[in-house]
Amino acid sequence: MAYRKKDTPCPVRETAPWNDVPVHRPVTCRARDYRAGTHISAHKHRRHQLVYSMSGLMVVRSEVGRWVVPSTRAIWMPAGMAHAVDCIAEVHMRSLYIEPAFAPHLPAEPFAVQVAPLLRELLQAAILIDGPHEEDSRDGRVVRLMLDELHRMDVLPLHLPEPVDPRLHRICQHIQKHPGDEATLQDWAQALAIDVKTIQRHFASELGMTFGHWRQQARLLAAMERLARGEKVIDVALAMGYESPSAFTSMFKRQLGQTPAAFFR
Repeated sequence: MAYRKKDTPCPVRETAPWNDVPVHRPVTCRARDYRAGTHISAHKHRRHQLVYSMSGLMVVRSEVGRWVVPSTRAIWMPAGMAHAVDCIAEVHMRSLYIEPAFAPHLPAEPFAVQVAPLLRELLQAAILIDGPHEEDSRDGRVVRLMLDELHRMDVLPLHLPEPVDPRLHRICQHIQKHPGDEATLQDWAQALAIDVKTIQRHFASELGMTFGHWRQQARLLAAMERLARGEKVIDVALAMGYESPSAFTSMFKRQLGQTPAAFFR
């Protein structure tokens, strides 16, 4: 998927959580816990960051869109990209910071990824590294193996891109606030006094997906937030516009490979 950057800069603060880390530690991992409801305002790092929640659920927003990130998943955030984080449930965060020059072939775009058991254990081991990770040492091998695992990351469909065009912005904002709304493209074309094909063309060029695909993705992410808060599947399914829990569960499993119950287990 092609990601789109807004022209207007985001008001952000620069952070450098590795300031106290010696130059011979180009990779470092930090652990921090956040209460449910915590908001981490927009900021950016000079290093790449893997934002991982061992438990809980986060919503991460950047200039190219929004992700809902449950446990066992993570967000890859390239150096210099502004992002904000909302902790929907209590979050036990593990952040891996990587000097770009140390690993020049890592991705330059943000995305959600699956955290495999091996990478999870490596992150736990990396938290305990407090000295130099020399190449021919256990710590050095942990770091190198982590980098190998990062190169194998699979992109997950947890991203919702945001439009620039004000007409699309109006549509997308409405859907995010009312995910169960069944308004069609024809309905929106009439409301905005534009041609249906114009809307379709803008969705394809700006967001890289159709109107229907974008709405389904918006519903999926909204549903994940509600399920993480403990709402029942039947209530979430109906709120998202599905006729039955089974129809909603089929969509969820088709997109994420698991039923809602298994995904949040």
